[in-house]
Amino acid sequence: MTLEEGKKIIKPLLSEKRYRHSVNVAAEALRLAKKYGADPKKAEIAGILHDCMKDMPADKQLKSMEQFGIILTDVEKAGKKLWHAILGAAYIEKVLKLEDPEIVTAVRYHTTGRSGMSLLEKVVFVADFTSADRDYPGVDRMRKKADSDLDSAILEGTAFTIQELTEGGWAIHPDTVALYNETVLKKQKEKL
Repeated sequence: MTLEEGKKIIKPLLSEKRYRHSVNVAAEALRLAKKYGADPKKAEIAGILHDCMKDMPADKQLKSMEQFGIILTDVEKAGKKLWHAILGAAYIEKVLKLEDPEIVTAVRYHTTGRSGMSLLEKVVFVADFTSADRDYPGVDRMRKKADSDLDSAILEGTAFTIQELTEGGWAIHPDTVALYNETVLKKQKEKL
């Protein structure tokens, strides 16, 4: 699959704003992949496809996940913002027939993260936080971290997510907690 093919696939599935975001994430994932040594083509494709199911109504997302045989955990059931990543990975693999496990897992974990992330997964995770269209308090700091150290950006991104979820009274996915803890411990060891 090429970037142009990916754009044609997602264009009818997404709002114009979400489409532009996906194009920006693909560009940022490509840039970060080149900087840190991940596969640039895979990063770009994962970036363009990462939100392919984001604009699908929640009831249809649930129905599609059921058809794919996806069983959600209680935390996932309660976290509608997580559904598009889970469904998107299945859609890419089963409908688009893109059976590249690295791209599929990068899309699957771009929202929650997880411990033991591959370099490609980290690149897409960070690119989603730092793409050119992002405009939130602290985004410039996040971009600087992404330019100097991918793990520092991941730590910042997971801390931001955990804080946002706790302030909103939402459950935190265990994968996000695991990624945060793994990254904190890694950074602490680097300081020793």
